[in-house]
Amino acid sequence: MEWIGYVGVGAFALAWIPQCWDTAKAGRCPVNLGFLLLASLGSFSLAVYAFWRRDVVFSSINTLTTLGALVNVFYRLFPRA
Repeated sequence: MEWIGYVGVGAFALAWIPQCWDTAKAGRCPVNLGFLLLASLGSFSLAVYAFWRRDVVFSSINTLTTLGALVNVFYRLFPRA
């Protein structure tokens, strides 16, 4: 059953790629800042918990989603355009 977790990790992490791509291409992020900050905090907190539990699947997805959210936070706070 662990493979199902890895499929979920892949799909959920891949979902951030189009958003990050569009954000980097545009040089700004139109997504609500409150949402991005809460998503970053939530996924980071879950990643810390998952590392503590030594859960590779849960750690992976939450680390990747934290990174995806933080890319968008950066462009939201420091737009190029």
